[in-house]
Amino acid sequence: QVQLVESGGGLVQPGGSLRLSCAASGSIFSINAMGWYRQATGKERELVAAITSGGSTNYADSVKGRFTISRDNAKNTVYLQMISLKPEDTAVYYCTATMSNGYNYWGQGTQVTVSS
Repeated sequence: QVQLVESGGGLVQPGGSLRLSCAASGSIFSINAMGWYRQATGKERELVAAITSGGSTNYADSVKGRFTISRDNAKNTVYLQMISLKPEDTAVYYCTATMSNGYNYWGQGTQVTVSS
């Protein structure tokens, strides 16, 4: 079992920045990759960014150049640094951990609202 606790969401103006954190605990040695998804009201959940245990990353086209995913293995924490935020980035952001057997664990989600 893996527990994921997200933090760092909130209200920010367009063009602003936020950093999301996701702290993992439990069977972390079996985690292959971690990532961030988001779901806006009325839309499907979509992958935002992911990072493997080896440090490889991938991003949705809509956030490339604006969002950066990173991990601190000593703290078992993954971060999503978001800059140049746009109203269309407004969503609930979920942290996920993909296990060696392919199973995904999800965090409870954190709201990000970009509005003036």
